[in-house]
Amino acid sequence: MYKILKLNQISAKGLEKFPLDRYEIASEISQPDAILVRSFMLTPDHISSSLKAVARAGAGVNNIPVKVCTERGIPVFNTPGANANAVKELVLAALILT
Repeated sequence: MYKILKLNQISAKGLEKFPLDRYEIASEISQPDAILVRSFMLTPDHISSSLKAVARAGAGVNNIPVKVCTERGIPVFNTPGANANAVKELVLAALILT
């Protein structure tokens, strides 16, 4: 079973992608296999020897110590464009209201 340390609130809809028989997801895990963040500022202290991947639920990786992860062979992922539909809807609503 893979252990995922979740350091921000993540939508339950997104977390449903991780089958419970294969993944344990919690905000308190001492030796995680992966870390999942949104805006939490990771430091090199968060990068444990058990870590296999870091993922950001959002665009960019400015809150993840990518250099440290790279040196340790840990891949870093993000989800650019994940909120694109919501942004389009907001812009269209703003245009209609003005």
